[in-house]
Amino acid sequence: MNLNASLELNRHHQRDADEVIAGLGDLNTAFSGREILLTGAAGFLGAQFVHYFLRLNDSGRLAAPCRLVAMDNYIRGMPRWLDGLAGHPGLTLLKADITAARDHGRPAFIIHAASIASPIYYRQFPIETMDANVTGLRLLLDHAERARPEGLLYFSTSEIYGDPDTAHIPTDENYRGNVSCTGPRACYDESKRYGETLCVNFAKARGVPVTVARPFNNYGPGLRISDRRVLPDFFRDALAGRDLVMLSDGRATRTFCYVADAIDGYLRILLRGRPGEAYNIGTETPEISMRDLAALVVKTTGAGVRVVTAQSDDRDYLTDNPQRRCPVIRKAREELGYEPRVGLEEGLSRMCAYYRDHSDE
Repeated sequence: MNLNASLELNRHHQRDADEVIAGLGDLNTAFSGREILLTGAAGFLGAQFVHYFLRLNDSGRLAAPCRLVAMDNYIRGMPRWLDGLAGHPGLTLLKADITAARDHGRPAFIIHAASIASPIYYRQFPIETMDANVTGLRLLLDHAERARPEGLLYFSTSEIYGDPDTAHIPTDENYRGNVSCTGPRACYDESKRYGETLCVNFAKARGVPVTVARPFNNYGPGLRISDRRVLPDFFRDALAGRDLVMLSDGRATRTFCYVADAIDGYLRILLRGRPGEAYNIGTETPEISMRDLAALVVKTTGAGVRVVTAQSDDRDYLTDNPQRRCPVIRKAREELGYEPRVGLEEGLSRMCAYYRDHSDE
């Protein structure tokens, strides 16, 4: 696939990247002439970061181009969009496992997004999930102590809060969590929690400028329709003309943050966050039930299908699944200037358009 064809194929990512660039304004210039190391480059968020940095180089906002080293072990294969960017100026593709020690040189910024995030898949690969979140992070922190980058961003998760009691919903960063350390989701939740502990102590004891993002349910173009999270599952069935199957009573609620808004927030943490601090990145409204979300996907696609309920063959499917998930984002607003802009209906419309263009991915 040639470069122009690839860029045209991913016009959705370009639009989102351009919105991030416009929203960040003068903050973009911090990357001028800098090298950025991105782990987990082949993933959902990786796609957004890669397109952001490549579009930034073409935006005319930088005095000198930035250089992106996009690293992944491709455990789920090399995605076509990334393979099509091989040879792009300013981009180096690196196949490597984050859990293996290596010399990363002296990047000015490090973004550690390497982790399995879908519950279906991290339960299939629990050891690999823990290794990326603990061993991989520790190696990057050790490297950062030597190389002294300007910033290191660690991706934690809103799952560290577990299943909060109602007194702590919406949930702010001070809530300590209600999390099982042995349940079927613990490989992800607990390794992320320990990862945050590593970050806090490397910031305090070693002076590493590491910051932490806690994402709340990101969605949008680039989230594989085979990912097995709720929105890809709903879209997969609706676009195929099948009834949407809900493997719960549909009463659990979430807020959903469109990916361009999320990337804006993550870059603000990297550039403006306080070392050792964690920031919720998401949106506060609407907090929507899974049943209402399914109905909204049906409306978005225009599919003449129903929403039906079934029981999962996996007896642990709903074990430790939070009933509500809604963030307080005051800290990110006040310290970083973060403000999500894309509403849920608009975001779902964009996601639907992406899936129509990428029905075979």
